[in-house]
Amino acid sequence: MNLISKILVPDNILLDEESTSKKRVFERVGLLFENHQQIARSQVFDSLFAREKLGSTGLGQGVAIPHGRIAKLRDATAAFVRTSQPIPFDAPDGQPVHLIFALLVPERATEQHLQILGELAQMFSDSDFRTRLHACESAAAIHQQFYDWKPQ
Repeated sequence: MNLISKILVPDNILLDEESTSKKRVFERVGLLFENHQQIARSQVFDSLFAREKLGSTGLGQGVAIPHGRIAKLRDATAAFVRTSQPIPFDAPDGQPVHLIFALLVPERATEQHLQILGELAQMFSDSDFRTRLHACESAAAIHQQFYDWKPQ
């Protein structure tokens, strides 16, 4: 089992037609975390935007990994959004994104945080994996893709 499948619950996967901007994605992700992990949506939004101000979390290839630190969070948690329309994310390749993996970690930096980011970078650098995520028709199918992924 990979690290991502341990922190991404099916309820935190969104096939989203409403997100048309980075701000809207962060609002929608905040709502997911509030509803499923009881983390205040404003805290999620503020944390993600604070990190984004330091530099874009857009990776390129249509992928972004916004992440933030949350006080009193015990363990890393995640949400995944696949937008129906590409949105600008200031990625290094200049391309808009469709695949957004939002990561929340405890306030104190841990080795696990770096391992999670490393695994995400590996996952999303795999063009076949990205293609499979685009082809999925349900949140459950997307979750299965994350669950089945094996580190190279």
